[in-house]
Amino acid sequence: MQKHQTGTISTRRLATFLLTLFMLIFSALTVAQDDSEADDNSGDPVMLGFAVARETVEEERGKPLTLIRWRYYEDNWSNNATLQLYGSFGIDNCIAEIPVALKRTDILFGWTFSLLDVSGKEYQARVSYDLAESVICDEVHVPPQYAPAVAPAVAPADAEGEASAVAPAASTANTGGFSLGGHVVGLDGTAASLMNRAGMTWVKKQVVFGQSDGGSIISAARAHGLKVLLGALGDKNRLAADFEGYVREFADYVGFLASQGADAIEVWNEPNIQHEWPSGQINGASYTRLLQAAYQAIKAANPATIVISGAPAPTGFSATGCEAGGCNDNTFVAQMAQAGAANFMDCVGVHYNAGAVPPNATSGAPVGSAGHYSWYLPSMMQVYRGAFPTKPLCFTELGYLTGEGLGELPARFAWASGNTLAEQAAWLAGAVNVARSSGYVSMIIVWNVNFTHWGGDPQAGYAMLRPGGGCPACDSLGAAMRG
Repeated sequence: MQKHQTGTISTRRLATFLLTLFMLIFSALTVAQDDSEADDNSGDPVMLGFAVARETVEEERGKPLTLIRWRYYEDNWSNNATLQLYGSFGIDNCIAEIPVALKRTDILFGWTFSLLDVSGKEYQARVSYDLAESVICDEVHVPPQYAPAVAPAVAPADAEGEASAVAPAASTANTGGFSLGGHVVGLDGTAASLMNRAGMTWVKKQVVFGQSDGGSIISAARAHGLKVLLGALGDKNRLAADFEGYVREFADYVGFLASQGADAIEVWNEPNIQHEWPSGQINGASYTRLLQAAYQAIKAANPATIVISGAPAPTGFSATGCEAGGCNDNTFVAQMAQAGAANFMDCVGVHYNAGAVPPNATSGAPVGSAGHYSWYLPSMMQVYRGAFPTKPLCFTELGYLTGEGLGELPARFAWASGNTLAEQAAWLAGAVNVARSSGYVSMIIVWNVNFTHWGGDPQAGYAMLRPGGGCPACDSLGAAMRG
């Protein structure tokens, strides 16, 4: 397959152009030449595509082009190199103002034309092979599959599952001090106002590889003066089918998120359970391999982006520590530590969302398993700090559930049936005080700000924004952050 071809105006005509004082006359001659050339090649698919590309650009700019040069590429808008550059697939992926959900991911092949006008302006237009669709890209790029190959920055884990000896990329991430943020279902003026009341400077949103490029939440966060943490999720089935191949693809994706301006990225979500990671392949060393690749890609794109390890699900379901369906989180983080995960993160991701006692309590949870550390915030902090004594902790989910004002909680969340709205507000503020006073917690992201789903997974019961518009936790958190 031919990669590209260049067409040029003859040297004689170009010299004539440079000497003539009558631009209008030259433009007419040039257009006539190009039209004649198109007529002579009317059966050539490339020339037909070129005609569509030129017409598309001329319609956009409202006047004819006077070309010095044009070139084309037989393009594929569905490969990994394209995804790394643009963050999504399809003919529209080079246009930032089109949301990912509206990009036409079914149009994956065609020509990419670069057209250089005498004004010095270069345009890039894409045309589908059937000539039915065309777009003008925001910027001019050599299609990434034709760019020089770059050697991968990481190597596979060894036979024992240990992290490879690849040196960690340099990091300039700032994890000092303490910051507060909130996880949103969407960031609008109402949510931003509540977060400001609560003293929050960060917003978290989950994005999915192949579905979201993070652009909309990054733009919204900037508009409201917030830093953005993206929780990057992947496809466990593709991970199971081709582990190393998908690790490389996912690393490309999070590297792209960093280049887009994400201030922090959490690499995956709860990789210690089969809901999120392939059953039978769950262990901390396996996850560390993905974390390593992601870290290297993120730092290559932006050394200042904070890399947070994917927070495990707090659980003690396994009597042996690990089974095919998952690992206890303390076992999992110990495996990560042994595999060298500390070299490939700036902050340790932690989840705590099963609180039924005040945040300084270490006993007394109203459950049969009251002795398990995961019911208590101080115990959770000790477990994760013990695994990674040199790394700060980042709570990427911390919340207290209450059904007050919403209804009865589902049976599996009955442990929170005694929690009141006033306790939610007080305990969130207390968690800020406990975490900040430790000196080793860098961030808390409150789960959540404004989710409204109420059902088997009662997300609205964790929300700061309550039915009717009240937000008791906004004021208690604000006071804690000012204290």
